[in-house]
Amino acid sequence: MNLKRTCLCAATVVALCFTIPLGMQAYSSHADTINSIAALSANLTVGEYRLSEQNPSKPDETTETKPQTVSGDNIVTVCRKTLWDIDMAPEETQPVIQSREVPTAKPSKEMLDTIKYPEKLENHDGIIENFTYPHYTGTQYIDLKGGGQVRNCTELPNSTLVAESTKDLPFKLEKNSDKPQVLIYHTHTTESFEPYARNFYDKSFYSKTTDVTKNVVSVGNNICKQLDKAGITYVHDTLVHDYPSYNEAYASSRKTVQEILKQYPSIKICLDIHRDGIQRADGTRIAPVTDIGGKQAAQIMIISGCDDGTMGMPNYLLNFRLASKLQSQIESDWKGLTRPVLFDYRHYNQDLTTGSLLIEVGSHGNSIEQAQYSGELIGQSIAKLFDK
Repeated sequence: MNLKRTCLCAATVVALCFTIPLGMQAYSSHADTINSIAALSANLTVGEYRLSEQNPSKPDETTETKPQTVSGDNIVTVCRKTLWDIDMAPEETQPVIQSREVPTAKPSKEMLDTIKYPEKLENHDGIIENFTYPHYTGTQYIDLKGGGQVRNCTELPNSTLVAESTKDLPFKLEKNSDKPQVLIYHTHTTESFEPYARNFYDKSFYSKTTDVTKNVVSVGNNICKQLDKAGITYVHDTLVHDYPSYNEAYASSRKTVQEILKQYPSIKICLDIHRDGIQRADGTRIAPVTDIGGKQAAQIMIISGCDDGTMGMPNYLLNFRLASKLQSQIESDWKGLTRPVLFDYRHYNQDLTTGSLLIEVGSHGNSIEQAQYSGELIGQSIAKLFDK
């Protein structure tokens, strides 16, 4: 056994004596080629790949500068992009949207904590019924040329309103201005919505809260986000006007709006954003809804006041022009989102500008998500209207 192992070891030594010199000679003869292959293999191993071979006398002018490995008369160019870059799309950067809001007074934390939104509302005390307000016929209803309808509850002839609806607005909005053009506010600031879309309500909840993420302020915020995108400067008043005195709400919001208009006379449009309260005699609450882009949205209703000669609104028809044009824009953008404009003997502080309107967004049967979605759609349509 020892003799056999000794013979094997001797044979191995003899073989190495012959092969090592031969290997060194072969490497010496082909060193450049071996080094080039090794470099390329290393690059491929870490996820890089060979882009091209090019003669140094004829560089590819369209190729970015890349690391190069010399091999004889050729340059092997290796792209520094990894296989991860090939498989994964480049990360998209979202454009930064500048806020166009002009700061104004805000409610105190104590006020915002006054009426908390309930943590649980699961008692089945009444029915919520979805209903989509349709297109109406009859002498009381006017079809607007651009889309949508008006419900005329006054003694003015329909022909007068039709003619007025086609006239130009008495103002234009200045985009990207440092001065505010629009005021969004909420006379009934605490008006709120259901926590989610459902067919029942809990009667312990009076559909009111000072939580600005659950009341009409959040709807106004969504309108304002679209004004930001459109470059329309605005003021969003979020002061609580209907608490502690609901009856004094319009007096409170009037004082605030007058102060804001005095400070910013550049404002042309004042939109008072509310939510409706629609309920049958048997207690069933109605949620006006429609489908927009596969999502449920709360139907909206614009209210434009008419002066019977005793209300101090000599320019009410100028407000009506805006109501008509905004109604048509929203309805052409989002078919079915609007209920007919209510043109009636209402005041609602609409004497303060020639662009003053009240907008009811949904009802107390709608979910907060449905109402907020409608706010987003309203904001987009306002932007489109003043892009024309």
